[in-house]
Amino acid sequence: MSGDKTRRPAAFLDRDGVLNIDHGYAHRVDQLDWVAGAPEAVRMLNEAGFTVIVVTNQSGIARGMYSEADVHTFHAHMQDALKAQGAHIDAFYHCPHHPDGSVEGFAVECDCRKPGTGMLEQAARDWPLDLARSFLIGDRDGDMAAAAAFQIRGIRFDHNAQSLLDIVRGELATLAR
Repeated sequence: MSGDKTRRPAAFLDRDGVLNIDHGYAHRVDQLDWVAGAPEAVRMLNEAGFTVIVVTNQSGIARGMYSEADVHTFHAHMQDALKAQGAHIDAFYHCPHHPDGSVEGFAVECDCRKPGTGMLEQAARDWPLDLARSFLIGDRDGDMAAAAAFQIRGIRFDHNAQSLLDIVRGELATLAR
């Protein structure tokens, strides 16, 4: 967590489909395939003073497809790749649960799985955030529902039809007004 107690806006980013191409249950470092412009968009948010937070559902854990350690390794690899481009994620939050899972302890209904707001709430407890200026970029209905329930702006993103850099530039311009 940041030692700086000044409240900063957060850019909450879904992972699969926003930062990296969603090939389905990405969890190995060789599966990292950035969405065009994602590292640059993260750097732009860093330079604009945003706390950049990834919030990602990872039901593959509950389904027994990979472990939480695999997710942490994947996130560390993402962070290393971003640092090489002058960018960073301040925090990664993931939900390992799914009610249809097969792994005991993870096969549950929870508040952290989007559209629940648990990951967003935890981030707000962990970081000094200016929620009035914060937003979430996601590619699914559940992301938009989580943003609405958390009372922050939700921005729907489709990497096949939109530029993440343009989305981030537009949001920064809107907030600067």
